Amino acid sequence: MKIPVVLSICGRQSYDGQEPDVIELVTDGTMEFRDGGWDISYEETELTGLAGVTTTFRVEPGKVTLTRTGRLYSQMVFQEGVFHESLYQMEFGALMITVCAQRVFFDLMPEGGMIDLIYGIDIENSAAGVVDYHLDIRAK
Repeated sequence: MKIPVVLSICGRQSYDGQEPDVIELVTDGTMEFRDGGWDISYEETELTGLAGVTTTFRVEPGKVTLTRTGRLYSQMVFQEGVFHESLYQMEFGALMITVCAQRVFFDLMPEGGMIDLIYGIDIENSAAGVVDYHLDIRAK
């Protein structure tokens, strides 16, 4: 059963020698426990530049998978210390993305919880910085 939730999301991408890019968003979404893990989903907005995209975090023991569908498709798998490659497919083409999580932490229950991810990201084999992503999830 899908539980309506409010998500508070803070994402910070840091590049060498530059001020970090920060996005903060509060939005409605859903969470559902199925097949031994949690799915947390929400619709992106113009604020994030990804209107028309659904983002889902699949949280399972030892890993978090971020999947985006709609106007673009991507899937990033986060496991501490493990490199994962995937294609980031957009309307005009695709990019190869590699992520390596430095921190994967979550604490979820039917009332809500939180997810913390810190990961390095390379785009087409070039370092693109470090991303610090925090989600607070609260059942409505």
